[in-house]
Amino acid sequence: MLKKLGFLILLISLFSCDKKSETEAKIEKVDANFEVIRFEQKFAKASEESLPDLKKEYPFLFPQQYPDSVWVQKMNDSIQQEIEKEVKTAFPEFSKETDDLHNLFQHVKYYFPDFQVPDVITVTSEVDYKNKTIYTGDYLFVSLDTYLGEDHKFYLGIQEFLKKNFKKDQIVPDAAAEIAKNYVPKADSRTFLAHMLHYGKILYLKDKFIPFKSDAEKIGYSEKELDWVEANEDQIWRYFIENELIYDTDAQLYSRFLYPAPFSKFYLQLDAESPSRVGQYIGWNIIRSYMEKNDVSIRTMLNTSAEEIFNKANYKPRK
Repeated sequence: MLKKLGFLILLISLFSCDKKSETEAKIEKVDANFEVIRFEQKFAKASEESLPDLKKEYPFLFPQQYPDSVWVQKMNDSIQQEIEKEVKTAFPEFSKETDDLHNLFQHVKYYFPDFQVPDVITVTSEVDYKNKTIYTGDYLFVSLDTYLGEDHKFYLGIQEFLKKNFKKDQIVPDAAAEIAKNYVPKADSRTFLAHMLHYGKILYLKDKFIPFKSDAEKIGYSEKELDWVEANEDQIWRYFIENELIYDTDAQLYSRFLYPAPFSKFYLQLDAESPSRVGQYIGWNIIRSYMEKNDVSIRTMLNTSAEEIFNKANYKPRK
């Protein structure tokens, strides 16, 4: 009996792998051409005399309310010049990132055929880490000075939980998240569950958009942090259930378990060991469970209420 069961599991696994390989073969054929514009290099080489030409070529990067003197001053600013120098050293070329972005765009277009592939514009932003990547539909902006490596001197004074993701490997996961947000509706209620599943939907799209990235990279965890949430998934879920948080509408739950922070706030001794955003991780696994156990399209899932997803997911945390 055990042999038959093992054989059945093997067959299912092989079928799943074949189906995944077939899908990836189709995705490789998806047309996703785009241009990479190294605007930060163009700006670094510009002068007061060439500024009008640069503004004419990229008017959307020069807000009209600012006079030319502002841009000339920025060109000659020593801090800006130091930023440009460090970015040039870290990103002398952009080929690996370009390949990964092409892969990302192919996956998005496969699952959402109406997706218009954006051109990619690299910029500097004086380390505006709240806007590391910006997706507008026509363009994907990448602020390279926010991806210089967590130990870079520019990040002195920034909290560790933020700057641990200021590295090259996070460019594509960040871009995937920004694109995914365009397909995920806002949470359909104020409950903690609705907001958990909102983030869960974004992370599930990242599963589809960047399968070539690790789960740790998708959610922005270190491997140690991912190991912790995997080992404690059952305990996290039990805490949520026993404290009746699932349908709670207290907005403080978002900052405790969904937003970036040094750690999650259970108000227990284990807090210091935990990574932040454990609610996002649980929401991700509830969505995964729902998609595994229900024959529905991704678009249908995205527009299904949190309560219906939860009821049909039959979510069982790992112990």
